[in-house]
Amino acid sequence: MITAGIDIGSTTAKGAILKDGHIEAVTVMSTGYDPKGAAETVFQTLLEKAGLDRKDLEAVVSTGYGRKNVGFAGRSVTEITCHAAGARLLSPTAATIVDIGGQDSKVIVLDSTGKVADFTMNDKCAAGTGRFLEVMASALQIDLASLAEFSARADATVAISSVCTVFAESEVISLISKGEKRENIIAGIHAAIGSRIVSMAGRVKARPPYIMTGGVALNRGVVRVLEERFQSDVTVPELAQVNGAVGAALIAADRNG
Repeated sequence: MITAGIDIGSTTAKGAILKDGHIEAVTVMSTGYDPKGAAETVFQTLLEKAGLDRKDLEAVVSTGYGRKNVGFAGRSVTEITCHAAGARLLSPTAATIVDIGGQDSKVIVLDSTGKVADFTMNDKCAAGTGRFLEVMASALQIDLASLAEFSARADATVAISSVCTVFAESEVISLISKGEKRENIIAGIHAAIGSRIVSMAGRVKARPPYIMTGGVALNRGVVRVLEERFQSDVTVPELAQVNGAVGAALIAADRNG
């Protein structure tokens, strides 16, 4: 059975094709201003990577912020459910998923069968998300991908009192003007995100083993802070950014098998 999952997030569009439960192709690209167009482009890219035609697929499930924009999907499923399904494949022993995307963050607790037992979600503002990190990187005039490298060189952690993107940006600019090292400021930014996630995790009684997904999982500095706060390893799968799309494809197969 060949199925596809399309995850249209606020920042990136992801896709995965599975054949009999095995990942055949994945892709990630910017969502941009046109979620419908991004969905079509992701799907076509996936088909080309897998060497398939649309008629070869038995089912397509969409998920994510823009899931209703995927007109060719047979149905749409919430990202919470899809992340749980994806994590079961990418990290079978995971009990808690920390997902930090472009505009929201989630902590999802799984039961012994891999189903969602509880979750909490921050989707009201960009605090502690990928967008938050983008704004901070811009204020510090460094590349987003370099944040982890800079924080690893910190010799102190500067306290950032707010994770509200607007207030934190002003705070960072003030710290720069005071001559604080960028490395130490970035360490403080990562610590602020860690505090927010740990607070969320406490509300749903998160427990190890932990898995981290979403674009921010690529930032080793944030992962390291979470490991310190959780006092536990945090697994980042190779396909962490496409976990939701993988889960959507798995769900498509389950409902049609």
